[in-house]
Amino acid sequence: MRGFASDNYAGVHPEVLAAIAAVNEGHVSSYGADPVTERAVGLFRDHLGGQAEVFFAFNGTGANVVGLQSLLSTWENVICTSTAHINVDECGAPERFLGSKLHDIPTPDGKLTPDLVRAAYLGKGDVHHVQPKVVAITQSTELGTRYTPDEIGALAEVAHSLDMYLHLDGARIANAAAGLGVGLREITTDVGVDVLSFGGTKNGILGGEAVVALRPGLAERIAFIQKQSMQLASKMRFVAAQFVALLDGDLWLRNATHANRMAQRLHAAVRDIAGLDVVYPVQANAVFASLPAPVIPVLQDAYPFYVWDEASHVVRWMCSWDTTEGDVDAFAALARRTLAEAA
Repeated sequence: MRGFASDNYAGVHPEVLAAIAAVNEGHVSSYGADPVTERAVGLFRDHLGGQAEVFFAFNGTGANVVGLQSLLSTWENVICTSTAHINVDECGAPERFLGSKLHDIPTPDGKLTPDLVRAAYLGKGDVHHVQPKVVAITQSTELGTRYTPDEIGALAEVAHSLDMYLHLDGARIANAAAGLGVGLREITTDVGVDVLSFGGTKNGILGGEAVVALRPGLAERIAFIQKQSMQLASKMRFVAAQFVALLDGDLWLRNATHANRMAQRLHAAVRDIAGLDVVYPVQANAVFASLPAPVIPVLQDAYPFYVWDEASHVVRWMCSWDTTEGDVDAFAALARRTLAEAA
């Protein structure tokens, strides 16, 4: 099966599999007290700064919950977009396990702005109101758009001025960095992000994410939250080895650059098809398009993908590290032919 449903559908990059196999020898200490995990943490610090404290998790939802919990009390809230993964795609896990309210804000492009944050900063000091404490953004966003370093910096500035933290869900941070032509530090540490969920699963690893505390003093609670949240791996070396493969060199960038390039190729191939409209800028590895409803299942039968909005017939096509030019060209040709026949 080949498709455009999700970058989670892709397999594991061979270099990652090799890294896992390479550490599958002998006995080492468990729960992260091993040289492989030490190496992975060192690589994160090479990319994000020496102050970074790194805690590995099994999946993105777990990483987001652990990271946010380190910043919140139960009477405090998280300001996010209405399309945020923590708001719509984590089955209510953040609110259940944090005991904190998500204040979700509609946006046209999946991005918060300083003005939107200020408008949502309500009830400070009033015992009857939940207290604003965290601004949470996603990079790249759930709509395939991305924040520039200046935009993230402006959000950090307003959050910190209001005694709030900035949390970044970086499930596709590599795609954003590749698209912007910057390093990982330039869109995190250097622009004021406090806690980062660093994604690996969507960028070619078998499974694993990382919670990274970027502001000194924020890491003290995370180890305990990580364990209590069931995100502490006993055989940690096998999670850590995957990040060594990604970060010790440029695999993270190669994978993301390729996925982005395939999305641009797909966009170029379909944007002039009559009856098809690309509805958001293509800035990472996703293409969102509106199609006539009857053609959607025809295309899905050949290449699986998700319908993003049933009412407006908007679909999402995701490209991954292993999407090929042949995949893109064949799908685009099918879309062109199918829409022409339906006209």
